Amino acid sequence: MILVVDLCYRDGSLSRDEFVAPVERLLCRIGMAFLTRHYTAIGAPDLDSADAAILCGTALMDTGYTEHPELFRWLLTFERPVLGISSGMLALAAASGGGTGPCREIGMTDVKMLAPDPLFAGQESFPAYTVHDYAVQVPGEFVALAASDRCVQAIRHRSLPLYGLLFHPEVRNEWIVERFSRLAGRQSP
Repeated sequence: MILVVDLCYRDGSLSRDEFVAPVERLLCRIGMAFLTRHYTAIGAPDLDSADAAILCGTALMDTGYTEHPELFRWLLTFERPVLGISSGMLALAAASGGGTGPCREIGMTDVKMLAPDPLFAGQESFPAYTVHDYAVQVPGEFVALAASDRCVQAIRHRSLPLYGLLFHPEVRNEWIVERFSRLAGRQSP
């Protein structure tokens, strides 16, 4: 089961339809069981029963999750696959000691691979949909996997199955979520 984490400013917000629901629909389509929780409501039973987690994106002005870094400390001990999408990548990087810097990208951008990884196997570059005002400063325990002309677009922890994507794969690159789901299916809690 994949724990889908809603980072929107409040549980049940309108932004949920734009940033969380597409991930849920994709997981339904590929037959992957999931449980969705707002980041403020995640409990030990949710984490114990999850084989993986996906941290969904949020609207540009929706940065409330950044005020509660303590709610993301579980990421460092989860030891199962995590995919942070857009705001989820920022939360993952912040939990790992990484900072952010301004980098506004809205719309399609070309993403070029910087390092090989099974999540992107067979890809040297691809177009991706972006909606963000900030990019991550890659934390020391992570490696940059891909970048646009403006900023790092994908990261992976050096020893744990933790991934961050600044772009939105649920919009134009569903194959990435499908590959991540297969990776999650090979793990056990």
